[in-house]
Amino acid sequence: MTTIAVVDHGAGNLVSIAQGLERVGAQVVIATSPGEMEGADGVVLPGVGATAAAMDRIAAAGFVDPLKSLSVPLLGVCVGMQVLFDSSDEDDAECLGIISGTVRKLQNAPTLPHMGWNDVAVADDPLFEGFAASELFYFVHSYAPVPIDPSVTIGTSGHGEPFVAAVRQGSVAGVQFHPERSSVAGLKVLGNFLKNCAEARRAA
Repeated sequence: MTTIAVVDHGAGNLVSIAQGLERVGAQVVIATSPGEMEGADGVVLPGVGATAAAMDRIAAAGFVDPLKSLSVPLLGVCVGMQVLFDSSDEDDAECLGIISGTVRKLQNAPTLPHMGWNDVAVADDPLFEGFAASELFYFVHSYAPVPIDPSVTIGTSGHGEPFVAAVRQGSVAGVQFHPERSSVAGLKVLGNFLKNCAEARRAA
């Protein structure tokens, strides 16, 4: 069975992420310390709320360097995706710097936060294997990443303006939407991540 470590840094969506992964066949380990990520085939970094507060909790629990040096696939979810970048305009937060770019507030949104179902135009990427060109996912956010290298973008959506909804750089991926709240499509994303982790383990 493929083991996925879910980083516990006080994020509110921890339980639902773990349950979603279990539904697609993962053995889930809740990692409250970096050592508990050891031996996992992949890592999920969840997140809700403000970026600066999330980074404070990640740093306080000692996860910063271990996350930056992971040798297994990593999936960031919502704020867990945003902290993969260099910085965020929200509270001028310094982030992990795994992917080059900045997280910025949606400037032309009719309402904030952007909350509810929205379509995502997906690229040809293992995370979206078996998907149509556009799928519906559930969002709750006011900020979105702006990568320096546009080629890392594997999904886009819009709310008053286009925004980046999914990224990949090597074995590191992130989604702005909540797969654990996105019904069948969200479970499919988690299942694809699980499959990617199993394939990476066999190739290692």
